[in-house]
Amino acid sequence: MAIDTTAARVRSFELSAAGFLRVALASVGALWLIILTGAAVRLTDSGLGCRHWPGCEPGHPLPEKSYHAFIEFGNRVIGGVTIAIVLVTWLAALRTPSLPRWARRLALAIFVGALAQAPLGYLAVKTDLRWPVVAAHLLLSALLLAGAVVLALEAYRVVRGRAEPLVPLELRRAGLLVAAAALALVVTGTLATAAGPHSGGGATQVHRLWRFQPMIYVHAAAVAVFAVGLVFVLGYLAARRERSPRLFVLGLVVLGALLAQMVIGEIQYRTHLPWPLVLAHVGFAAAVWALVVAFVTVLWRPPGALLPDRA
Repeated sequence: MAIDTTAARVRSFELSAAGFLRVALASVGALWLIILTGAAVRLTDSGLGCRHWPGCEPGHPLPEKSYHAFIEFGNRVIGGVTIAIVLVTWLAALRTPSLPRWARRLALAIFVGALAQAPLGYLAVKTDLRWPVVAAHLLLSALLLAGAVVLALEAYRVVRGRAEPLVPLELRRAGLLVAAAALALVVTGTLATAAGPHSGGGATQVHRLWRFQPMIYVHAAAVAVFAVGLVFVLGYLAARRERSPRLFVLGLVVLGALLAQMVIGEIQYRTHLPWPLVLAHVGFAAAVWALVVAFVTVLWRPPGALLPDRA
């Protein structure tokens, strides 16, 4: 009888949207952190610090005294924690009745994508860090981060109330183009890293993509396209900011983050790419990407909190 009662309580358990929002935000933080630690593995030449998987070396599941092994294995541990967090997020979504069905499916997709990172990491080690595998590893992380941001914003929208779009359809479509340009920025940045001096494998010969200097120009062109698109959208919002001043402020935050990112990128280039600066550049790039996804999402599905206050 006691077991039946406990099972019935588990089946009837429901989570509030506010409670789910906290879980979803934990997913966003974990997925951002795994991008940062993955970049640290490459930039410190620790990508082959552990030549076995899931343990560090055959017969030695834990790293011993190698600096590179601890960094590589630490990234794996954080990856495992991240998988656990997104699993909890998916299970929590199933018990949050106020969420729409597509949000629950998105939570499942994020969990499946996080699981897929494990075999990708295995392939990266077994192929001696060939750039297509390493790039796919990072780009999947960026897509999972974007999904987590959308999921958290939907939960926030449930908590604060749903609102109709505050801008016309044409501007929302322009926002999608800005998001596509931001994704192109992430892709070209990833490819520039693949062509750069930080191989990820130390003295081990690593397969590289193209030459570094041409990839930098491609990346710079992607930055210009993204910046122009963002400024266009912000110009429209500035001219009509009385309709939603908070949305305009969010756009300014995205622009400010982009400018800071450009400054970091210029400094790292002129100082010959010291790895701590490159790591800051990658971490900031992931944050800018998340902000862009959030900005475009609220163009389409704004929460009630973005509505202007009425006197």
